[in-house]
Amino acid sequence: MGRLLFLALVVVAIVWLLKRAFRDEAAPSEAQGARGPAGELIACARCGLNLPREEARESAGALFCSEEHARLGARG
Repeated sequence: MGRLLFLALVVVAIVWLLKRAFRDEAAPSEAQGARGPAGELIACARCGLNLPREEARESAGALFCSEEHARLGARG
């Protein structure tokens, strides 16, 4: 009975290690393809919200998160 339990534990450990090895090889390529390269983050001059530079609005030399905040201007 003890040998059977030991053999079952060894088989479970081998299967777990194989699954883990294959998952780790595939994970980096999936993560890069789904999200793409990370862009530069900036903070809104009005509220401080962090957002990608590509999505920011520029007004009076400052970067803002929305048209409304660009209209209102930087926080005084």
